[in-house]
Amino acid sequence: MPAKVFITRKIPEEGLKILEEAGIEYKVFPHAFTPATKEEIMREVKGCDGLVTLLSDPINADVLNASQELKIVSQYAVGYNNIDLNEAKRLGITVTNTPGVLTEATADLTWGLILAAARRIVTSDAYTRAKKFKGWAPLLQRGLDVNGKTIGIVGAGRIGGAVAKRATGFDMEILYYNRNRSPELEAETGAKYVSLNELLERSDVISVHTPLTPDTRHLFGEHEFKMMKNTAIFVNTSRGPVVDEKALLAALRSREIFSAGLDVYEHEPEYTEGLQELDNVVMVAHIGSATMKSRADMAVIAAQNLVAFFQGREPKYRVV
Repeated sequence: MPAKVFITRKIPEEGLKILEEAGIEYKVFPHAFTPATKEEIMREVKGCDGLVTLLSDPINADVLNASQELKIVSQYAVGYNNIDLNEAKRLGITVTNTPGVLTEATADLTWGLILAAARRIVTSDAYTRAKKFKGWAPLLQRGLDVNGKTIGIVGAGRIGGAVAKRATGFDMEILYYNRNRSPELEAETGAKYVSLNELLERSDVISVHTPLTPDTRHLFGEHEFKMMKNTAIFVNTSRGPVVDEKALLAALRSREIFSAGLDVYEHEPEYTEGLQELDNVVMVAHIGSATMKSRADMAVIAAQNLVAFFQGREPKYRVV
C-alpha cells in the first residue's frame, strides 16, 4: 500500500512532484491562505502515515494521536515549537524540518526592515501616495544613518551570521550575543561577543534571530527596551513571543526607541492593538522566507524527508 500524507496548506508544486514520483499519495487542505484548525487537521490526518505541517499549525498530543497510522511529521519550516516533541517521541513519530534554505532570504528581509525602519520608507511611501508631497524640504521625513553605526545581533546562528556579513558592507561595528561564542563569525566579520546588556546599551540597530525556548520567551520586555538608545532600531525576524509586544508598543509610543521592523508577532497572526497606528513601526506578514526559490526549496526538502523515511532511509533533517 502506498504511504498516505496530509498536507495542511498548499505548498509549491516542486514538493508535490517529488511525492508523486515516489508513489506517495497526498491530500492538501483546500485553502491556500487560511490555516487549518486543530479539529480539521485531526479529521484529515486520520488514516494517514505522514503529515506536512506549518509553524502555525498546533501539532499537539491530540493531533499526534488522531491517526494510529501516523509515523512522521514533516515540518515545512525551520522552527518546530508548534509540535509536541515529547509526545512525538513517546509515540515513536519522527519529526523533520527544513533548515538552511531560508537563511539568505530571511537575512535579506531583515535588512529590508532595518533600512525601512531607519529611513522611514513605508511612511514616506504612504505620504507620497496620498499626494501630500509638495516638494523637497530640509526637515521632511528625516531618518537615521545606518552606515558606520553599531549593530547588535541576538542569536548568531545561520541567519544571524548572514545578517552580520551584510553589515560589513555598511562598515558597521558588529556586536553579538549568543549561547556560545562563534570564532568563525568573529573571524569572518570582526564581530565582538558581548553580554546582552552591553549589546542593548551600545547598539544602534538590534536584530533578533534567536529560537523560541522557555529561556527566550519575552527576552525583550520593558526593562530591555529602557536599556536601548532612544535612537535604536529594533528588528525581529525570529519568533514573535521572544518579544513582549505590549512593552514594545509602549516603547515605540513613548519614543524610548526610534523605530521597529517586525516580521513576526507574539500572538500571530494577531498583533497587539495599537501597533498599526504608529508611524515608527514597519509590519510585514511573516515573509522572511517568502522568495520563490526559498519556498520551493522548503517544499523539496519537506518532500525529500518524507520520501527518505518511507523508503527506509534516514531523513536528512530529523529533529526527533
